[in-house]
Amino acid sequence: MVASIAALGLIAWPVMSYFEVPPFTDKGDPVSYGQADDAKGGKPADSRTLLPTGPQAAFKNANTMSDGSKISVVTLDGKKSGFKGKVWVWAPKEYTDDPKFAKSGFPVLIALPGGPGHDGNYWIGKFGKDKLSLQESISQWYRESASKPFLLAMPILNPGPDDKGIYWDGSDIPDQPKMGTWLTEDVPDLMKANFRTLKSRDGWAYMGSSTGGFASLKSVLKHPDKFKAAVANGPDIVPDSPLWRGHDKEKAENNPEVLAKQLTAAKGPDVYIAFQAGSKENRATLAGIKKFMATYGKGPVHTQYWEIPGGGHNAATYLSNMREPMKWISEQMEGPTPSA
Repeated sequence: MVASIAALGLIAWPVMSYFEVPPFTDKGDPVSYGQADDAKGGKPADSRTLLPTGPQAAFKNANTMSDGSKISVVTLDGKKSGFKGKVWVWAPKEYTDDPKFAKSGFPVLIALPGGPGHDGNYWIGKFGKDKLSLQESISQWYRESASKPFLLAMPILNPGPDDKGIYWDGSDIPDQPKMGTWLTEDVPDLMKANFRTLKSRDGWAYMGSSTGGFASLKSVLKHPDKFKAAVANGPDIVPDSPLWRGHDKEKAENNPEVLAKQLTAAKGPDVYIAFQAGSKENRATLAGIKKFMATYGKGPVHTQYWEIPGGGHNAATYLSNMREPMKWISEQMEGPTPSA
C-alpha cells in the first residue's frame, strides 16, 4: 500500500506541477539573483563591471526552465517615465552558477514583443513546433560560441492594448505615457539595480519584432551613447502611430531615418543593426528594410540582413532563424570576464 501511494505521488507530482497546483510548483515564489551576495562580496571582477546598485526588486518566479534557471516578473514603477508596468527578467546559468563569472558583469538584451505588447511579453513563452524559447536558445548559442550569455529584460511595450489600432511606437509621444523613457531609462535602471552589468554601451542591446523591432531600431539610433546594437525582426522603419497626429517635430525626433542621418553626420558612435524578415512578409516591410540599409547603412551605422525563405511575420519564424543575427551582434559586444 505504501509503495502504491508513493508511486501515485511520483505520477501526480509532474501533473500537479504542470497545472501549477500548490505546493507542486514554485511559480510565484520569490527569486533572488544573488544581489545580496554581490553586496557582501566587495570588488567586481574588473573595472568594466557594475555591481548591483539596488534597491532589490521583489521578483516573483514566472517560469522555471529545464536547466533550473528562472524567468521572474516584477511590476516596475518607473521613476523617470512615471509609467508602471510589468518586466520579466532572466539570468543564464553562467550568471547564477558559474564560479568563474561570480564577480563579472554580463551584457543585457532588452527583448521587445510585437502585437499588443500589453499586458505581457511573448518572449517569455515557447514558439513553434519545436517549442523554441529565447532563453534556451541563448544558452545553446552560448555553448556553441554563437552568442554572449545575455541577461534578458522583457518589458511590456505598450501602456494599453492596441486592439483599436493604437500603439505608442516605443516613444514619448506628447500627452501620452512616456514609453520611450520607460524602455531606455527605467528598464535599464531595473537591470543595473539587480544584476552585475557592464558599465559601457558595449554591454547593452535590444531585440524586438514588428513594433518591438521598430522600438529596438529607434532606441539604439536615438541613444547610441547607451546602446550599441539591435536585432530588428520585421520592423517598421518610420513611426506611424496615429497618436503622433499634431506632433510632427516630436515624430521626426523618433524617426530612425532622421536619427541615422544625424548619426552619420556626427560620425558616430558606431551602432550595429541586424535586420531579419520572412520572405512572405508584407512587401512594404521588406522594401523599407532594404531602402534603409541602402541609404543609411554606411559610416557609423552598420547593418546586416537575413531574409528567411518562406518565413512569415511572427516570433516563431524569427526565433528559429535568429542564431546568425545574434552571433553577428554578439561579436560587436563585450561579455563577462572569467576570473583567473
